[in-house]
Amino acid sequence: MKKRFRNSFKELGFAKPEPHRIRRQGFPEAIYCPGKTEEQIKHIFSTLLEGPGPVIATRIDAAIAQSLLIEFPEARHYETAKLVVAKPLKRKAGKPICIVTGGTADLSVAEEAAITAESLGCPVTRLYDVGVAGIHRLMAHHGTLLKAQVVIVCAGMEGALPSVVGGLVACPVIAVPTSIGYGAHFGGIAPLLSMLNSCASNVSVVNIDNGFSAGVIASLITK
Repeated sequence: MKKRFRNSFKELGFAKPEPHRIRRQGFPEAIYCPGKTEEQIKHIFSTLLEGPGPVIATRIDAAIAQSLLIEFPEARHYETAKLVVAKPLKRKAGKPICIVTGGTADLSVAEEAAITAESLGCPVTRLYDVGVAGIHRLMAHHGTLLKAQVVIVCAGMEGALPSVVGGLVACPVIAVPTSIGYGAHFGGIAPLLSMLNSCASNVSVVNIDNGFSAGVIASLITK
């Protein structure tokens, strides 16, 4: 067992990336780019490419992303999601993961979740700008929600949308509070607390703006 874990990562000095984490846990190691230099990101990215994929760099600066694409032309930059992805898994058939947003301002977090799930081979359906301020927009897509295997709901402001969705579907709902809102929103704390206090029992919550974890968890649920 000790040998197995010792051989599961590469020693780079400044980092210990795991190219084959997906074989151990069912999802890959991601590169969280803030706080890392461009050269560190490139070195880790190159090491992770030795594994089966996917290789995902999150929260990446646009200029660094373009530099990464020059060195790794097989990769793709998703600007809205702030992701660079290489070696995505083949898309599988089955019921989709549905990504829902309260408003257009939540798109960056929602796309991080969506592209992560798609990179892990999951079919994804998007329902954007269907928040509670115009709840008829959500109800117009009730049939689409009922076809989902998992629903990821990204919302800021008061964060009421996941509870509404949770009351409509018979599947897990992953709530993602976003840092979108006015002063008393406290950078996502208000919707985080609202979602944690949801009375819909099928709602679970990830951290503020954490679309990546929502996408990973949803992909694991689909397995």
